[in-house]
Amino acid sequence: MWWFQQGLSFLPSALVIWTAAAFIFSYITAITLHHVDPALPYISDTGTVAPEKCLFGAMLNIAAVLCIATIYVRYKQVHALNPEESRIIKLNKAGLVLGLLSCFGLSVVANFQKTAFFVVHVCGAVLTFGMGSLYMFVQTILSYQMQPKIHGKQVFWIRLLVVIWCGVSAFSMLTCSSLLYSGNFGTDIVQKLHWNPEDRVRKHSIRFMQTSLRWNKRSCYSQVSNLSEN
Repeated sequence: MWWFQQGLSFLPSALVIWTAAAFIFSYITAITLHHVDPALPYISDTGTVAPEKCLFGAMLNIAAVLCIATIYVRYKQVHALNPEESRIIKLNKAGLVLGLLSCFGLSVVANFQKTAFFVVHVCGAVLTFGMGSLYMFVQTILSYQMQPKIHGKQVFWIRLLVVIWCGVSAFSMLTCSSLLYSGNFGTDIVQKLHWNPEDRVRKHSIRFMQTSLRWNKRSCYSQVSNLSEN
């Protein structure tokens, strides 16, 4: 029997694979129809115009459901392994709430496009990344509390490294976003899907870094999701 055939062990891997597929398929559709530039567009831009926005929304909604299932299974797993540890029980409940808020944010991002509902879209992104980052932090603390009784130290160290990676990416992304949307580079940033040569000279380096960090943070979040049942 393969490892993913044991109980619900397939959930984290299914979440990572499905979420990655949502981004890849919407990206391929968007560049095939020339709706975005192929050189590392915003993730949100690849889900802004039909038909890719329909694919983006549908697949991310399913990803949100898979994420809820994964987070709940992790919650029940920690509870079953530590039925009498009051500190771990409180942290576990906090992690469940943070994880569910992150899933809700993901659904908001999927259904409210950046160009049409910018404020709502940003609020969803803040919930997804902000609550998701806090969820990672809680899971790292839980891993520390549960070693070496439940699992080895390597799980804690892997989670810690991923959380640090995620935190640096989040801070850098926030800095780049603040610079890009400060008004010094024009007022049409939200609606812009294509960038002309003049824009690339003045804005592309900041935008490229910000977009890279967003994709990096998505990858980081997926890494922790894939560890969530260990």
